[in-house]
Amino acid sequence: MAFSDYGKYDALGLAELVAKREVSAAELVEEAIARVERLNPKINAVVFRTYDRARSAAKLPLSGPLAGVPYLLKDILGSQKGVPTRQGSNFMPPAPAPHDATLVRRFTAAGLISIGKTNVPEFGLVPTTEPTIYGACHNPWELDHSAGGSSGGSGAAVAAGIVPLAHANDGGGSIRVPASANGLVGLKPTRGRNPLGPDLGDIMGGLVCEGVLTRSVRDTAAALDATAGNEMGDPYWAPPKAKSYLDEASTPPGKLKIAFTTKSIFGKTFDPECVAAVQQTAKLLQSLGHHVEEASPTLAADQMMQAFMPVWASGLAMLIDGTAMLTGRAPHESDFQGMTWGLYQMGKQITASQYQMCWFQLHAAARQVAQFHETYDVWMSSTLGAPPVRNGTFDFHEKDPLKAFAPIIDYLPVTAVQNATGQPAISLPLHWAQNGLPVGVHFAARFGDEATLLRLAGQLEQAKPWSNRHPPLWN
Repeated sequence: MAFSDYGKYDALGLAELVAKREVSAAELVEEAIARVERLNPKINAVVFRTYDRARSAAKLPLSGPLAGVPYLLKDILGSQKGVPTRQGSNFMPPAPAPHDATLVRRFTAAGLISIGKTNVPEFGLVPTTEPTIYGACHNPWELDHSAGGSSGGSGAAVAAGIVPLAHANDGGGSIRVPASANGLVGLKPTRGRNPLGPDLGDIMGGLVCEGVLTRSVRDTAAALDATAGNEMGDPYWAPPKAKSYLDEASTPPGKLKIAFTTKSIFGKTFDPECVAAVQQTAKLLQSLGHHVEEASPTLAADQMMQAFMPVWASGLAMLIDGTAMLTGRAPHESDFQGMTWGLYQMGKQITASQYQMCWFQLHAAARQVAQFHETYDVWMSSTLGAPPVRNGTFDFHEKDPLKAFAPIIDYLPVTAVQNATGQPAISLPLHWAQNGLPVGVHFAARFGDEATLLRLAGQLEQAKPWSNRHPPLWN
């Protein structure tokens, strides 16, 4: 295989070439490394390199559905033995992890080979990747724009063709936002679908889920097949799948009842480009035989967000205080961006009773959404309220969390809903704005029902293919 063809293949395509001995795992790793060295100075997506480890792994006997395929781990979670995870913060020491996370072990069992770690915002708090410790990540479609967050580095690396697949996670939209910003497929699985062991049971009561960013629906499905399933000691787990997710991705979805909206949960209308993305997709879905109508679940959005923020803030406080306890280093304001420090202070003030009341409200919202999905199989919207913003749009020096997050909430019109309810949701690259930037369309399904999302995604990928659309910074 000519290495110029590397970017033409998704992860499963590369794995097939390795299986046929048309190319070796070592050659794929070298090509991915060369692309990091060539493209990363422009996009700043990769912040830690594990080249020697990758080269050694490529020489070993490999098995699994993705054997020999290079990938990247995110600098949040995704612990790999001997590799530091700093969560985009100067406060986190560059200490090597003592062991692999369960998810990483499953990636390895599938045959994937990690070549490094990707850029993230500080503690993954925001939908753009501009940490002090690493500097801003740049969108390969337009370098002065955001690559999204918190999995922005992963998104930029996949979109630029460095790797076909990268690790990501999502606590308020952090898989789906960079999928939208970079023109990728991003599935947030059902709560409990992927394990967080061996060190964690859940994060922030289950707001955070593990996953990947890819360029194809089938890669997303194959990765979920490789990682899904509970392990002993998990506090809860998702309903078992009926069959392989990869099989689901090629199964016709049947006639679905799909609701759509062009407004945020707060009633604010999306940017015209995002409205166009939803409306055009609604027409496409109708042409494919689905019943489509405008509707949204009944949600007390202000109350929901007032409950979401304290859970988020107290989770941050736990992380920072836990790190302080382990390292013996007391946190100081100078260690953090202003927004992070303000949210940390807020989190330290949340009482146990307030925390429990927040979850009372979030569980109520989950029941309202579940009732909505008794009528509708899928709820569709825009992933973001506007096309990708420019880097520097949001003020990370602002210490008042309410002021700091106000414009961010407008930018994230719906994604936090599924983190609160535990539902699966996926962003698909179905629209490009007039300025050439991607606009993702967002689909949410019933709790435990990734199958419907993957069937629908596979149908849409065939009906409106995106595999030949690449950013100017490609290969």
